Amino acid sequence: DFYLRISLELPLKRLLVGGFEKVFEIGKVFRNEGIDTEHLQDYEMCEFYWTYADYEDLMTFTQELYQEIVRGVTGGLETTYEGKKIDWSGKWPRLDYFELIKEHTGVNLTGMTDINELQKLLTKHKVSYEKNMGVGRLIDLFWKKLVRPKVVGPLFIINHPVEVSPLAKRLSTDSSRVQRFQIIVGGTELGNGFSELNDPADQRSRFEEQMKLREAGDSEAQMLDEDFITALEYGMPPAAGFGFSERLFSFIVDKPIRETVIFPPMRSK
Repeated sequence: DFYLRISLELPLKRLLVGGFEKVFEIGKVFRNEGIDTEHLQDYEMCEFYWTYADYEDLMTFTQELYQEIVRGVTGGLETTYEGKKIDWSGKWPRLDYFELIKEHTGVNLTGMTDINELQKLLTKHKVSYEKNMGVGRLIDLFWKKLVRPKVVGPLFIINHPVEVSPLAKRLSTDSSRVQRFQIIVGGTELGNGFSELNDPADQRSRFEEQMKLREAGDSEAQMLDEDFITALEYGMPPAAGFGFSERLFSFIVDKPIRETVIFPPMRSK
């Protein structure tokens, strides 16, 4: 069977196993989801992977990269997005995922694993959910629906739950969370990076958990990739990876994403 790719990630990490120390690709990816001002089903993405680095190194590098991109496009470090003034200068804060949810909602979700309780809390906050969602995606709804839209940034949100980060390395201080960050600006995610999981046994276990969710009806759960696990068994060095899409450019110029691509999907006449 053949599939349209939703990410550039796994083949690039297999190159790390083959001995390449720094790799990147800019290419097309596809998501069979809805279209809105920030999302297209067919879009350009850039991903890169860096051996012997971790998510701390990536945060330092990506902040400098984004500041250079903004400066190159606009001539400065201040932009406007949907009426919000964005100052890209200085060092961006690094805020904890669960602490930020608690700050905005009053709900402490750290260590929460009870699906029924999570569903009740979401209902209380008037957030809809799908019945086949697992713990991770239910928790992530608090972030996506109740917190992220209020964040102006730029900032890094860090240390996500392992259930929504099946390819990221666990924190040494808390195995239920991972070494991951997202760049949040103007209520929008503009990049995602993490220290890469390179333990084949842990990776297989997480893929199997994802497949259970997929069989239960969660279409966003990760598919099992035996070739990637085999590559990890040969040995992948410690590494970190990051990805972002053309949404960054549409954000900087304050235009809906359909207005920043050459051939956007259009309704038939």
